[in-house]
Amino acid sequence: MQVELVTRADEELFDAFQRLVPQLTNNNPPPSLNDLIALVRDSSSTLMVARDESGEIVAALTLTVYRVPTGVRSIIEDVIVDVSARGQGVGESLIKRTIEIAREKGASNISLTCNPMRESANRLYQKMGFKKRETNAYQIKL
Repeated sequence: MQVELVTRADEELFDAFQRLVPQLTNNNPPPSLNDLIALVRDSSSTLMVARDESGEIVAALTLTVYRVPTGVRSIIEDVIVDVSARGQGVGESLIKRTIEIAREKGASNISLTCNPMRESANRLYQKMGFKKRETNAYQIKL
């Protein structure tokens, strides 16, 4: 298994997201190729993937690092591990590399959210040192 930073959006990446995103959510469609190109070009975002032994993309996540008045923060979004690769350490390897990158970029912490029904993902994050925060999460649809 290999973890890598995505530097170019192409048909392979597009095809992978068409397969992976429906495993994460039914609320949003998979990204278009233009969406992926914009994501890869965005200086605040780092798109990462993991490949299996055959070179197929089996996992992905996005790390966003941004500056606020009180420091540099980061957030992990859209962590997806293909059902065929779950339980094999792929998610853990992807998160470990992401933590390294956030540190390199000067982030003082990393936030993430996880649906409570994703029990194995929640266990993984806790095992890796993430602490559940007592906070209120708010959202407004635009």
